[in-house]
Amino acid sequence: MKAGYWMGCIATMAIVGGAQAQPAQVPPAPPAVMPTTPAAPPSAPPVATPAATPAATPAARPADVATVDGIVAALYDVISGTAGQPRDWDRMRSLFAPEGRLMAVGARPEGVYALRAMTVEDYIARNSKAFATMGFFEREAARSTETFGQIVHVFSTYESRHARGDAEPFQRGINSIQLYNDGKRWWIVNVLWRAEDASLRLPERYLPKH
Repeated sequence: MKAGYWMGCIATMAIVGGAQAQPAQVPPAPPAVMPTTPAAPPSAPPVATPAATPAATPAARPADVATVDGIVAALYDVISGTAGQPRDWDRMRSLFAPEGRLMAVGARPEGVYALRAMTVEDYIARNSKAFATMGFFEREAARSTETFGQIVHVFSTYESRHARGDAEPFQRGINSIQLYNDGKRWWIVNVLWRAEDASLRLPERYLPKH
C-alpha cells in the first residue's frame, strides 16, 4: 500500500487508503542518532536501567474480553466508523496487553520487505487525523484459529471499506492476531498484518466459505 498502509490495523488492521494494486512503500528509516555519552568498555559491568512505568490499562468491557470471538470483534469494531466519528480509543487500549504491538509488513522500492512496528499509542496517533476526514470500516471475512493452553493464534482475513455499505472492499489482507488468557480475560499481544496487492493474492483457503 501507499502511506495509508502503515496506518491500518489490523488492522488489523487497517489499511487506510492506497491503491490495492500497488505494493506497499515503506518510508526510509530515520538516521542514526549519535550517543551523547561514551559507550562503556566491554568489560564494564551492566548498568541497570529503570523500567518505564506503563500507563494503567483502561477497564475493558466484560463482553469484549470474555471470549476470543468477543475480543476479535471488538478490535474490528473499535477502529471502524464514518469520517469524523470519534473512536473509543480507551476501548482499544483496554484490549491490548501493556506490551502489545501492531505491526505491518510492506515492500520497499528496492524489492525487499520491511516491518513497521507500533505501540497502541503509535497507532492511535497515526490514525486519528486520517479518521477525522475519511470513513473506514474493517470487517472479518474468514478466520482460522490455533489454540494451545492459554495462547491462541487467530489468522483473520479482513476487508476494508470507506463506507459500511460499499459493495466491494478497497483492500483485503490478513491480520495475524496473537492472544493470551491470564485466567481472568483475553488480551491481544500482537497484531501483524499484510495487505493483498498485485503481487500477492489471498488464496482460496483464506476466503469466506459459501
